[in-house]
Amino acid sequence: MSRLHVVSGKGGTGKTTVAAALALALATEGRRTLLVEVEGRQGIAQVFETEALPYEERKIAVAPGGGEVHALAIDAERALLDYLQMFYKLGSAGRALKKLGAIDFATTIAPGLRDVLLTGKACEAVRRKDKRGKFVYDAIVMDAPPTGRITRFLNVNDEVAGLARIGPIHNQAQAVMRVLKSPETAVHLVTLLEEMPVQETADGVAELRAAGLPVGGTVINMTRPAVLDTGDLDIAARGARTGIAKALAQAGLGGPRRADDHLKAGRREASPAGAVAGDGRKVRREASPAGAVVGDGWADRLIDPLLEQAREHAERVELERVQYAELTGLGLPTYELELLPEGVDLAGLYRLARDLRKQGPI
Repeated sequence: MSRLHVVSGKGGTGKTTVAAALALALATEGRRTLLVEVEGRQGIAQVFETEALPYEERKIAVAPGGGEVHALAIDAERALLDYLQMFYKLGSAGRALKKLGAIDFATTIAPGLRDVLLTGKACEAVRRKDKRGKFVYDAIVMDAPPTGRITRFLNVNDEVAGLARIGPIHNQAQAVMRVLKSPETAVHLVTLLEEMPVQETADGVAELRAAGLPVGGTVINMTRPAVLDTGDLDIAARGARTGIAKALAQAGLGGPRRADDHLKAGRREASPAGAVAGDGRKVRREASPAGAVVGDGWADRLIDPLLEQAREHAERVELERVQYAELTGLGLPTYELELLPEGVDLAGLYRLARDLRKQGPI
């Protein structure tokens, strides 16, 4: 089972929310997880409704069963200072470099250095053990960059390892890549049942596989429950006015009613047979056939807007069916999380975590 879960996805698919829900799901039954942020957006703090995360590991939630979720917002500059101290024992000299702006300069322009530091910090947490030789965290979840650059973000250590043939940088890069390309790691891609996110997910999976990085599963976020069954969808797609009209009538929403119902309700006024009008002419009684459908105008005002919405719904369902087939064709485990109409608050986050647990190990 993987211990480092890297969560990526196209912008707007809810990858930070999914990463947070996954960290909670993995922390059940007394387990400990570390949720890592690498983009400096403080998205994790917002999802858990807590203050901004510092550059230190901090408990932010308790999972069902007594487990704990810790979180860390990795700062590239601070990570570089740690690196300089760890491998070069610079200490105060490193802090002096920060004051001079050299650290910010290095992490801004040095190719790949920032990504090396970010991934390296997460991999250190994967390998870390306590005094008893037990892993400090059962799982680490990384809220990673978007799908468009996830492969480069994770594979940059290979490039650094190729440039630095010897020394601490080479060793660090090799150690990181051993974790990232091992079964300990799984890269999960969050998507929506829409054309662009699904296409980007497929492209991301292909790039990750080509780079030799382990792909975990796809998480379809914000799914919507079925509103109409197959028969109703067919009616909606065909724009069957008669079926809609009858449904309105049966629901008592002012739809057309049968003529004999009108007669019984006393709403249709008819003169007796043989009655004489004021001008001396006989009044001819017009009788509607039994069971004929007549309208009172309400249905006409309702049918067209309802049909339009139904057609749009039918088109969306068909689009989602096609996109779902594209995702299942990738040959990966697929997980689904429903759209929460009221938005994702803390209670909603726990609900999503519960839904992930029900769908099996991820």
